[in-house]
Amino acid sequence: MATRAPFKFAGAEIKAGTRQTVEVPVAKLYTHTPLHIPVEVVHGRREGPVLLVCAAIHGDEINGVEIIRRVLRNASLRHLRGTLIAVPIVNIFGFVQRTRYLPDRRDLNRCFPGSETGSLGGRIAYLFRTLIMESATHIIDLHTGAIHRFNLPQIRAELKNPETSRMAEAFGAPIIINASLREGTLREYADSLNIPVVTFEGGEALRFDDVVISSGVRGVNRVMRALEMLPAKAGRSRPRNRSEIAASSVWARADIDGIMRPIARLGQRVRKGQKLAVVADPFGETETAITSPVSGIVIGMNNLPLVNEGEAIYHVARFDELAEAEKAMDYFRSSLDTDSTAEAVMPVHPWDDRQK
Repeated sequence: MATRAPFKFAGAEIKAGTRQTVEVPVAKLYTHTPLHIPVEVVHGRREGPVLLVCAAIHGDEINGVEIIRRVLRNASLRHLRGTLIAVPIVNIFGFVQRTRYLPDRRDLNRCFPGSETGSLGGRIAYLFRTLIMESATHIIDLHTGAIHRFNLPQIRAELKNPETSRMAEAFGAPIIINASLREGTLREYADSLNIPVVTFEGGEALRFDDVVISSGVRGVNRVMRALEMLPAKAGRSRPRNRSEIAASSVWARADIDGIMRPIARLGQRVRKGQKLAVVADPFGETETAITSPVSGIVIGMNNLPLVNEGEAIYHVARFDELAEAEKAMDYFRSSLDTDSTAEAVMPVHPWDDRQK
């Protein structure tokens, strides 16, 4: 059998059947100390897709870093078809400083396609897309909620592309949001190149959450099996698809400043007009309810009790078949304790009501 050609990547050559860490130079600190984006390339012996899995494009979104670490420990990668490009930390500046942004306060995920001579954000976006991103045939971009904001595990994707839709369904998150593309994002630029791309959202910035991490690990592995990059699991039939597609989503906002007392939980089905939380002044003399603007399922919430008027508090997704979406949530909860990819026993989670 002919030997597969080496994978040429950022000046390195990775031989078939091997893996290699490549340090991609990105910038320098004030001290003239060089910074690199660390990349792990696993080049299979047989032909197949080139999957890019990246995380921490927002430097404080760290769940994806752990997801990639666990994916790279999968023993099945010995039988990989195609090539896996794993980038656990894209925004190395933000990661070191524990912040979402770059030193110039730019959001790297609004800087694509970037520029060789532009701002720091533009230059990093340009390097990332030319040296890393444009090598891929498929992309999974791992995110979490912002600071003090927790997202239910979910996939966001533009589902007009059939291959993107296939990846979204294969991932197995309980919720898929058919999200429009936003200018300047990695997802928007990948779509312009006709590279299928899905975004996984789950958890909160600067916090590890084992339920979210395990969901992400098994989701990435499911996508690789759907792309035939990994062998199917022995002795187990294809898992039943329990993802539901949200027609749209909307935020419920605080009407007054004050201290929030949450009522609704993540993953809970709510009715239009249902009370989600109460905001009151410190003495309890003024109290206002935050109600759901639509019927749907809570997919995100603000964890910080101190809120300002107009602040987004609860994110509610709308579904054409709300009962089916609720079943998908139940199936997701029931699968947490039984999935073999988890590395630890799952704790009872704040949005897991099985023990209530």
